[in-house]
Amino acid sequence: MIFNELKQHGREDFPFELYRVDRQHPKYEMAFHWHTNLEMIRVLEGELILTLDNRTHILQAGEIAFINSETVHGASPKESRYECIVFNLAFLKTGNALCDGFIDNLLSHTAYLTEFPKNDEVTALTNAVFSQIATEEVGSIFQTIGLFHQLLGKIQEKNLFNSHLPPSSMHDEKKVLKLKAVLKYIRENFASDITLEDMSAVAGFSNKYFCKFFKDMTGTTPINYLLTYRIERAARKLLGTDLSVTQIAYDCGFNDLSYFIKTFKAFKHTSPKEYRKK
Repeated sequence: MIFNELKQHGREDFPFELYRVDRQHPKYEMAFHWHTNLEMIRVLEGELILTLDNRTHILQAGEIAFINSETVHGASPKESRYECIVFNLAFLKTGNALCDGFIDNLLSHTAYLTEFPKNDEVTALTNAVFSQIATEEVGSIFQTIGLFHQLLGKIQEKNLFNSHLPPSSMHDEKKVLKLKAVLKYIRENFASDITLEDMSAVAGFSNKYFCKFFKDMTGTTPINYLLTYRIERAARKLLGTDLSVTQIAYDCGFNDLSYFIKTFKAFKHTSPKEYRKK
């Protein structure tokens, strides 16, 4: 599943958000998506199969990854527990031209962070950021921002950035634009009836070619993608609202309650009611 994530991360005066993800989290299986923010991931237990623009890398416990803005990414955990920080890089600008120049290069995509840095100092600073942002002590925000600046400085010092991302099939701009158009359509219409013909028409392809195109780009079928997206939205509603299971099913595009429960169990390995209790 891929969609353009429009969610506000953190607060307006501190646009940084920490996500602690285990098997009970609605986003345990990280659906494919992209956003304008940057993201850092660290694996605490198990392993995480992380895909960035159709490039797959297996992260082991103790390893980190940086995800540049606009990069399509998703992950499959293997008995894993992991954490993510999604943040607005522009917030870290200082007004100093020498510092802000590096940040502007990252924001304008004339520079990209090395996605899987192999540097002990960078790893240590990244871990420090994760630890600090999780605290609620007085002065924590000062210290978190300071650690982010130290981390960017160390990345610059160690030359852990590039003028381009590694090549991949996702870098065919026309294909990416067509894919994003389909995913935007699904995000905006998931609660309604969506057919394979509808999605194919948005891409401008025949049904047969569209299915091949979508599978090549995402590793899954259009229908499975749509179901995954609907189930994730349902999981969020189960944990974040008091709506009935029946209402949530209908709100997320399922016209048959039994089919919704069956599909939810297939994806989450538990019923909607049990998921809400846990």
